[in-house]
Amino acid sequence: MNIYIANLSFDLKDEDLKELFTAYGEVSSAKIIMDKTTDRSRGFGFVEMPDENGAKKAIAELDGSAISGRPIKVNEAKPKPESTFGGRSEKSFNNSRSYNQTRY
Repeated sequence: MNIYIANLSFDLKDEDLKELFTAYGEVSSAKIIMDKTTDRSRGFGFVEMPDENGAKKAIAELDGSAISGRPIKVNEAKPKPESTFGGRSEKSFNNSRSYNQTRY
């Protein structure tokens, strides 16, 4: 199961995240997402656990707990939604609220 963890301390490392979840079972991977330009943590990460029961127990027990002085949010990761070209749908340029109502 893939688990999403939010509101992480910017000082936390991948190893710290893995160690936190190891108490609930085997951890396949633990990754804190880093900003590409600043190389600083973005404050969230993902943990992959092969045992669904252990993962659900970790979610239940760790959600709302304080790690490095910050209450973390822990839940099952949802699949990333399909993105459209440029992050916008095609019809967003000429919708009912737009100034330009020209139809091509």
